[in-house]
Amino acid sequence: MKKLLLTGFEPFLDFPINPTEKIVNALDGKAVGNYEIMGHLLPVDFNLAPKKIAEEVMEKKPDAVISLGLAAGRAAITPERIAINCQDGEPDNSGVAPEDKLIEENGPDGYFSTLPIRRMVNRLKEAGYPSAISNSAGTYLCNNVMYSVLHLLRSSNIEVPAGFVHIPASHELAAASKKSMASWSDPDLLEAITLIIKELD
Repeated sequence: MKKLLLTGFEPFLDFPINPTEKIVNALDGKAVGNYEIMGHLLPVDFNLAPKKIAEEVMEKKPDAVISLGLAAGRAAITPERIAINCQDGEPDNSGVAPEDKLIEENGPDGYFSTLPIRRMVNRLKEAGYPSAISNSAGTYLCNNVMYSVLHLLRSSNIEVPAGFVHIPASHELAAASKKSMASWSDPDLLEAITLIIKELD
């Protein structure tokens, strides 16, 4: 059976819950399609997150990598098309707030996802779940991790599908938040990510 590295993030900023954590914990060790899931939770830290996921990739040698992140405010599951060589945004959980900083000093401007993102979106829509390709992963940790993984794989001549998927808030997070936001149930979020993984086959 093939191996999939599935990553999520811990809570961050004003979000006391990160639904990606529940998904990663729920699927860790499970078999989905032809893949055994290796779940890993990443710190919301500009310096540590890329190092941690690089360690997982080089140590566990997965056959595919999918990283999940919270996009509170989005109403659909959104696989990302591209990651850009830029760190910027709110402070991370260590208080670091880079401005216009390169992720890789000599890296390319961007990397396209190597996941079958169109098929993933179509699969979700067919199952009745709102989904669309996103053309901006932002400049925060999600983009940072996506760019770092794709750069590592390219520079190491490792040819495995990899990319990033943003998910909406869970009902639990929306209820705990002071802001109004679209939300999904935990079972629907879990089922949607399961369907996405099956498109890797």
